[in-house]
Formats: sequence, structure tokens, C-alpha cells
Amino acid sequence: MRYFYITLLNIFLFMLTPVLYAANWSKTQLHINHGQLDNPFTKQQAMTTIYSLQHASGHDFGDTFFFIDYLDDNLIDDFNDRDFYGEAYATFSTKAMFDWQYNVWHLKDVGFVMGINAGGDTKVMKYLPGIKLSWGVPGFKFLTTTITGYFDNNGGLKKQGAPQTNNSFMLDLAWGYPYQLGSHKFYFTGHAEYIGSRRDETGKYVNDWILAQMIFQWDLGHTLGNKSDTLMLGIEWQVWRNKLGTSVNESSPQLHLAWTF
Repeated sequence: MRYFYITLLNIFLFMLTPVLYAANWSKTQLHINHGQLDNPFTKQQAMTTIYSLQHASGHDFGDTFFFIDYLDDNLIDDFNDRDFYGEAYATFSTKAMFDWQYNVWHLKDVGFVMGINAGGDTKVMKYLPGIKLSWGVPGFKFLTTTITGYFDNNGGLKKQGAPQTNNSFMLDLAWGYPYQLGSHKFYFTGHAEYIGSRRDETGKYVNDWILAQMIFQWDLGHTLGNKSDTLMLGIEWQVWRNKLGTSVNESSPQLHLAWTF
């Protein structure tokens, strides 16, 4: 766990550079998900609760996003047992920094992105440098595609963590789509990623995977007569082909609550 806290400090230092400049906008949320998830190594299922602190903000050079998950389930099996996982991404916008304009379909910006993924018990550390394309498609609050490397800096078996692996790459699609039915407001958001195959330090083949996390939110705050986009209730559907590089395929709905503060 000490490894994770050191890594977490590195993440915050990494995110601090753009945040030193006043944010033009920001959004911080607490997500709570509860549902049955798979342990891909034992192939058992467990009721799992995930508390996720998420933050997004925009500044004069681009934008930042990070989340930190605390995961716990009802099985003691060294998987999701009071564990932490976090990701952070800083994007530097060519439009904001250089006033570059794009006239290709709905492309509105190209950014240089640097990401960090870190796990607690697994002592995972990945670096993800790449490019993010932002699209101005009508109806979407945001729509992005990101292409990055997936460079390994794991603690490895010698540090009692997940095995080190060869480097790979990631493709990611993220979206937010608000809509309204009658007097009720809804929001469909999430992302889908593809990470390429690789081998670990023992020579074992690690499958490529596709992970889609789709969130269907109902604006409960608006329905109750309070401020919109502050209290959201819904379902997060997690679909994972070759979960964590294994041969396990997962399709799991989770009860979802999001509070913006």
C-alpha cells in the first residue's frame, strides 16, 4: 500500500502543473457503484462497492482529469479487498496554445496527452503518452478519441506486485450525451477502451482487452426540484472482454449514484 501512496503523490504532482493556472471550469464528483463483479483469476463473483472521486477541469492550456477508486467486495481473495486504483490525464490543447483551427469533419481540437494509471495492491504503474482528438458533434456535451502508448513501470514480482509486461498501446472513446424525456433530464456517458496484447515477465501471454463502461443517469436532483446535474441516479454497465488480460468475459450492471460538489 505504501507503493500506492507514493504513486498517488506522483499523480497529484503530475496534475499540479496545469492546475497552478486558474481553472476556467471544474467539476468534482463522488461516484458510488454497487454490483456483482468477476475475479478473473479465481473466476468467482462477488458483490462489489466502488467509491470513486473524480475531477475534471479546463485551463488556458487544455484540461485535466483524474479519478481515484476505493474498491471492496464480500470475498477475501486478494482481489478488490479494500484496494485503490487511480488514473490521471493532462491534455495540452493545440487550439488553446497555438490557436490552430481544424476543418476536418467535426474535429475541433487536437491535444497532446500524458496519462498515469496506478494500482495499490498490484503495484501497477503505467504511463500513457499520446494524442486526444476532440469532436464537436451536435448533441454531445463531449466526444473524444484518444490514442496513447501503454508503457509499463510496474513494481513486478520482485516487489510482490503484478508481473511486469511488455509495452503496448491504448485506444479510447469517451462521450457525454444529455437528453430529455418530458420533464425529466437524463445523461448517457462513459468510455470504451482497447488495450493491445503483450507478454509478462514470466513469458505468459496477456490478452488484448476491450472494456466499456456505460453510465445511464437520471437527473434526480432536477426531478426533485433542486439544481440540475448535482445528484444523478442510474445504472453503470461494465462490459469487459478478456478482463485484465485473462480469458474471462464480464457483463455486469451496477447501481450507480453520482454527486457533484
